Amino acid sequence: MGTLIRSQPDVWVRAEDASAIGALRRTAVALAEIRGFGEEDTGRVAVAVSEAASNLVKHAVEGVMLIRPHPELDSAVEVLAIDRGPGMHDVSRALRDGYSTAGTLGIGLGGIARMASGYEVHSVPGRGTVLGMYFVAQGAPLPRSQVSGLTRPIGEEPVCGDAFVVTETGAAMTVMLCDGLGHGPAAAHASREAVRLFLRHADLAPVTVLERIHTGLSHTRGGAVAVARIDGAAGTVSFAGLGNISAWIAHGDGRQGMISVPGIAGHKARTLRQYEYTVPRHSVVLLHSDGLSERWDITSYPGLVTRLPSVVAGTLLRDAGTRRDDACVVAVRPGA
Repeated sequence: MGTLIRSQPDVWVRAEDASAIGALRRTAVALAEIRGFGEEDTGRVAVAVSEAASNLVKHAVEGVMLIRPHPELDSAVEVLAIDRGPGMHDVSRALRDGYSTAGTLGIGLGGIARMASGYEVHSVPGRGTVLGMYFVAQGAPLPRSQVSGLTRPIGEEPVCGDAFVVTETGAAMTVMLCDGLGHGPAAAHASREAVRLFLRHADLAPVTVLERIHTGLSHTRGGAVAVARIDGAAGTVSFAGLGNISAWIAHGDGRQGMISVPGIAGHKARTLRQYEYTVPRHSVVLLHSDGLSERWDITSYPGLVTRLPSVVAGTLLRDAGTRRDDACVVAVRPGA
């Protein structure tokens, strides 16, 4: 068993004025240098991030950007740009060099596509655009892009009370998401403790892992917890949840919910249960805290389930996320 990804403090930067462009470029360059990128590779990162940030500043509505180590591959740099702007009717046309839906100059999306080691765009007219891209040094391996998770604290809170972790054994990935009760440091402590307990017991059945977390959180304020084991080879999900964690199997034709029992991990619970589900081909397994509304419709995002997990997670965080609570969303594309 290996730890694939775990939550890290996601620092979302608003792209509202020109000063943000330079700040975002410097952040990306510094991270690339820490990751051992050479001058040429670092230059690719700088140009692509500058262009994406410039487009957000000039033309987006509520544009934000996230720059971090890639969650699946620490040696790679991941960038996510999200906006609520006018969106694009024809993304393939926008990717042609010299074309821009907003009349921008510079390299545009076509140049960003050439500079990035990998990228995907999802855009819906009237709702906005999500651009996900990643960079690796020349000759380095690429991330598999099977799983991604995003967190966002309530308001201006410096810590997020939600946390997640993903482990991998063979073709199976096991995800744990904890929404610490309330928000702030005490909620974050409960979620960190849930991550620690999960990593100690992750090789057990999901319902057993949940039982261990429930018992171990008794000295914290507790929270909602869910554990899902996604077996790509078998095409199944084994799921156990306690409290208000939403879990879904989403595909192009709709979504299927997975069942959690009522309660608060660490304090009160009915009999915990594990449920088994079939995962259709070309599906995405999604877990999110109640910092996201359940009232999203996957069929209103044509093609979204085929995009990078970071783009799927970012789109839902943008449109279903609420500023009245901490938020966390994890997207998993099962592997064979």
